[in-house]
Amino acid sequence: MSRRSIFWLAALAVLALGGLAFWTLRAPTVPALQSEYAPLVRTLQFSARAATFSRVDVGSTVTGRVAQVAVKEGAMVRQGDVLVQLERDELQAALQQAQASERQAAARLAGLRSTGRSAAQAGVAQADSVLLAARADLKRTQDLVAQGFLSAARLDESQRAVAVAQAQLDSARASNAANAEQGTEVAQAQAQLALAAAAVTAAQARLAQTVITAPADAKVLTRGVEPGQIVQPGRALLSLALAGPLQLVAQVDERFLEQLQIGQTASVLADAFPTQRFTARVQSIAPVVDAQRGAIELKFALPQPPPAFLREDMTLSVEVETARRERALVLPLAALRGDVSAATAEVRVEREGRVEARRVRLGLRTLDAAEVLEGLAEGERVLLGDTPAAGRRVRADLAAASPGAPRTRDDAGSALTNAMGR
Repeated sequence: MSRRSIFWLAALAVLALGGLAFWTLRAPTVPALQSEYAPLVRTLQFSARAATFSRVDVGSTVTGRVAQVAVKEGAMVRQGDVLVQLERDELQAALQQAQASERQAAARLAGLRSTGRSAAQAGVAQADSVLLAARADLKRTQDLVAQGFLSAARLDESQRAVAVAQAQLDSARASNAANAEQGTEVAQAQAQLALAAAAVTAAQARLAQTVITAPADAKVLTRGVEPGQIVQPGRALLSLALAGPLQLVAQVDERFLEQLQIGQTASVLADAFPTQRFTARVQSIAPVVDAQRGAIELKFALPQPPPAFLREDMTLSVEVETARRERALVLPLAALRGDVSAATAEVRVEREGRVEARRVRLGLRTLDAAEVLEGLAEGERVLLGDTPAAGRRVRADLAAASPGAPRTRDDAGSALTNAMGR
C-alpha cells in the first residue's frame, strides 16, 4: 500500500472517531418551560337546576267527580283562588239534612225549657193537692172507724189512696226535676243538639272540601286533572311553586366537599342562552351525604334578580370559584414527578447544562397545574417529559414546552365535569 493510501485511511479513521465522540458526548434536547409567577384559579363545574324555595302538590281530601278546573299550567294564582271544583249536590243535600236535625233538636230543648217545664210544675202541684185530700179523707175515715160507723175495709181503701197519691207526687217531682236546667231530660236534649250541631259542622267541612283553593300565592307548574275525572284523597292534582325567590340546587360529588364553603361565588350559564351568564352564591351545604349517589346537595342564592328566561327545573351549568392566588409560582402537573396529590413532588431542572433533581413543596392545585411554595425560583428552567438522569448533560428547549402548558379555566371545568360523571 502506498503512503498516500495509508494517509487517507488514517484521516478517515480520525474522522470516524471524532464523529462517534461527538454523538456520544452531545447533550440531548428536552422540552422545558421557564417558571414564572401568574394568577391561579381553582374552580368546580357541575350541573344544577332552578327551583323555588317551596313547592307543593295539591290534591283532594274527599272522593268526588271534577266539575271544573279553573287554572292552566303556567298560570299565576293568589292565595284562596279556586283551582278545582268538585260536584257538590250530594254533599249539599247531606248538609241540609244535618241542619234539619239540628233545628229539630233545638226545638225539643226549647220545648223542655218552656211548656215542658210548666207542665211538670203543674203536675207537681196537682199531685200535692191530691195527696192532701187523700190524707184528710184518711183522717176522717180513721175517726169514723173508731166510732164504729165504718168498717176496717173502708180504712184500708183510704190508706191505699194516700199511698197512691204520695207515689204520684214523687213521680211529678222527679219529672219536674228532670225538666230543670240541670235535669236529665234537658241534659239529654242538650247532648242531642250538640251532636246535631257537630254533624252540621262536618257536613259543611265536607262541602267546603269540594272547592280546592291555592294555599298561597304561587305558579301552576303541572296540571294532572280534567273535568269529569274521579279523584280520590292522596293523589296530586296540581303542582305549585309558591311565590318566592328562585334558588339553584346541585348534587356535587362528596370528594370535593373540602373545597366548598358557604358564600363562595359562582358563574351560571344556561345551555339555551349561552351569552347570558349570571352569578350566584353558595347559600347552604347539606349536613348529610346522599349514600346512594355519593353526593352532597348545594343550594345557591341569586344576589341579583334572576334573568327572565330562568324557568323552574331548568338545567344549568355552574362554575364555583373555590380558591384563588393572584400571584403564584405555577407549574403544570406534567412537570411534577411522583404523587402529585402529596405535599411535595420532584421536578427536574436544567442548571448549567446539566439535569438537577429538585424537591418542591406544593400549595394550591387545579386539574392541571400546581402552586410551588418552596424549592423553585422564578426563571428556572423546568424539564418536561423523559429526561436524562440527574447530573447528565441536557439542553432545555423552551420552544417545545407548549404541550405541557396548563389548560384554560373552561377546559379544566369540562374535565372536572367529566371526572364527576355529570
